[in-house]
Amino acid sequence: MTTAKPINLQDCMPGPERMPALPMEQMDAAQRAAAEALIAGPRGAVFGPFIPLMRSPELLNRLQKVGEYLRFDSVLDKRISEFVMLIVSRQWTQQFEWCMHYPLALKAGVRQEALDALAQGRRPTAMAADEEAAYDLCDELARNHGVSDATYARAVETFGERGVVDLLGLAGYFTTVSMLMNVARTPPLADASAAPLAPFPL
Repeated sequence: MTTAKPINLQDCMPGPERMPALPMEQMDAAQRAAAEALIAGPRGAVFGPFIPLMRSPELLNRLQKVGEYLRFDSVLDKRISEFVMLIVSRQWTQQFEWCMHYPLALKAGVRQEALDALAQGRRPTAMAADEEAAYDLCDELARNHGVSDATYARAVETFGERGVVDLLGLAGYFTTVSMLMNVARTPPLADASAAPLAPFPL
């Protein structure tokens, strides 16, 4: 397999970060409480989408609980969850989420060939059957703002109704944080091991 040419992150970012991290001493009481709750929870830090979200601490509190369920407690297999996160990240060219979840998806069992095709904006061929069902649901929904009966039936057969709802919730949550970070120009973590996404069109 040919490895994709490395992409310079600076070539992919549209400009300087608009909503950088707030120093703790500059936060108001609500912001400090939200930050402390994140640090005490499973994430252990304030990073990624929670940096711009800190400007609206009540939204942060509510949204991060949704994300916590979807990432850590949903009925979906971790491999599917990580794959869906990357599908949405590619749809939005969301650098932070792509760089964070690419190695997690590999660790969870998604094939590198599938992720490399996804990065290039192609429908992966190296997918397991449940990954195909997840991809088709997310892709068709993003393109058509709805899904066909066949796509829906396959998703329900694969994941069950609860799984489909959790999968759609996951896609919606990551769409929300992708929009937020794209507007805020949130950069990936400094130690990201994955190559950043090239902008569309590829």
